[in-house]
Amino acid sequence: MSDSRIRIAVDCMGGDHGLSVTIPAAIEFTRMHSDAVCLLVGDEAQIRQSLHQNGVAPGSFEILHASEVVSMDDSVEVALRRKKNSSMRVAAQAVKDGLGDACISAGNTGAWMAISRYVLKTLDGIDRPAIATSIPNQKGGATTVLDLGANVDCSAEHLLQFALMGSALASTVERHSRPLVGLLNIGEEVIKGNEVVKQAAVLLRDSGLNFYGNVEGDDIFKGTVDVVVCDGFVGNVVLKSVEGLAKMVGSMMREEFRRTPLTMLSGLIAIPVLKRFRSRVDNRRYNGAALLGLRGIVIKSHGSADSYAFGHALQRAREAVKTGLLEGTTQSIDALRQNVHAL
Repeated sequence: MSDSRIRIAVDCMGGDHGLSVTIPAAIEFTRMHSDAVCLLVGDEAQIRQSLHQNGVAPGSFEILHASEVVSMDDSVEVALRRKKNSSMRVAAQAVKDGLGDACISAGNTGAWMAISRYVLKTLDGIDRPAIATSIPNQKGGATTVLDLGANVDCSAEHLLQFALMGSALASTVERHSRPLVGLLNIGEEVIKGNEVVKQAAVLLRDSGLNFYGNVEGDDIFKGTVDVVVCDGFVGNVVLKSVEGLAKMVGSMMREEFRRTPLTMLSGLIAIPVLKRFRSRVDNRRYNGAALLGLRGIVIKSHGSADSYAFGHALQRAREAVKTGLLEGTTQSIDALRQNVHAL
């Protein structure tokens, strides 16, 4: 009987912490999910040693050896042309060859995007892949935002393609039957924004998508729409601002509760509430961004992720496979493209 488990190729060497994060996360993930298995990609000797240090027999995991590592400082050219046996390249190739159902890396974002695009290629009608993730909103759900840094300079047609992919993602994974799409701008009025954004709004209104119109930054957190579209420059600034704000709020709350004996006592009483609040705003729970538009499921973890955060990125990869993200995205894009003359 063939193994029907979900197979995730993990770049164990990437990110700020490498094996010290990826191996414990992979071990815990497979313990929690019996329907999934991790293919550990990287230096085989180091991976075996790390497994042993974590009390796991090396034979418990399949290891795909890679002799090279793409560093966080490597240029795209170095990663793509000079390090052809990197853990990133081998992980992506595993998906291309059918050995894995998805691949994941916490390494250099630009390199991971370039390698994934080179190995897996883009879907028909998609010029550039985009990075998409979910940001929690006030309605208790999450808003899908893209692009988050893959494409700094975008045309109106690219923004339209991002909207197509984001809508497909929300429809397939988030189970929104007809996702509401907003275009991030400096105001809701149609006259606001630069020429690219204005042109994109025209394309979106004629696209057949459920287009809401222009939205502002606070609409991401209000949950005004299901999908927010922007270029990678703006999206990355938004993402880093959200992460920084969450850390600042947490730090300021700790400082205030430690200010006096009375506030410390108040803090003890409020511990259950504070724990729930911290859980709701913990950006680690939302780690793992999908690289949309590729002929395979590719997940990007935050480079500084700890094992808890990397575990959530692994869960996103598993969920993407279980919900048929690739198939659903392809079908949705094909259907939506029939109404989009610009593609």
